[in-house]
Amino acid sequence: MDATLDGLHCESIADRSRLHNWEIQPHRHATLLQLLLIDRGTAGVRLDSNELNLRSPALVLVPPLVVHGFRFAPGTAGLVLTLDQPRLARLLRGAPGLAERLTLPLATSLKRGAADTASLQEATRALALEYAATGPWRGLALDSAISRMVLAVARLQHTGASPERSGDSRSMQHLARYRAQIERRYREQPTVVALAQPLGITPTQLNRLCQRELGCSALGLLHQRLLLEAKRELSYTALPIRQIADGLGFSAPAYFTRFFQRLAGASPSHWRAQSGRAPQA
Repeated sequence: MDATLDGLHCESIADRSRLHNWEIQPHRHATLLQLLLIDRGTAGVRLDSNELNLRSPALVLVPPLVVHGFRFAPGTAGLVLTLDQPRLARLLRGAPGLAERLTLPLATSLKRGAADTASLQEATRALALEYAATGPWRGLALDSAISRMVLAVARLQHTGASPERSGDSRSMQHLARYRAQIERRYREQPTVVALAQPLGITPTQLNRLCQRELGCSALGLLHQRLLLEAKRELSYTALPIRQIADGLGFSAPAYFTRFFQRLAGASPSHWRAQSGRAPQA
């Protein structure tokens, strides 16, 4: 496993879409953000109930939960960046205004030769090169390129590119704020009541929202984040399992083991062995 790629995937538009006759059927991701920079060609884009046609160069921002689909002209060239919420939250810590802008869908053609277009294209090229490379300080270089890319996108939003908003913006805002709450507090293992209170909604309303939009309970979403962090620490650190359990808010290693076994289908020690790390006492 390469920890520098954790929570990050980068591929060309052609890599996946040509396998599906250049068409990606409408779908959505619960916790992933996607950025598409189209360098050459055209695309029909669906964002929730909005449909539009774009000519290159063009940019599409797909926040989590937004239904999206694409019809690319054969031979369309460009890049697709996929980021999970924890990596993005880490990069944007301390810049809440920037993170908030990335919760709004966006699909827009760009002005060829303009300074903001060139800045976005340069950051995208740097990201693609680092993603394919294996040089020293690769993780730092990747984070730098991602940060430059999302900053360029947010500035485009700020300077007048028209976002295609999701249909139920209030629900999406509640979910975005709930995920942010989880990201800040998951190691405490707070109750759903405690997480719902700052949102101004009841735990019952939060559960219904999560079930409707994500297909899981509010508690289930918290458990997914705990499981993700547990897998990362087992795979990428040599911390003893009892220390990982304590750091994730479990009062005893046995409780952590039962939690991990139930959700991951394997014990923590077995998961660590499979990832290449020696089991810890």
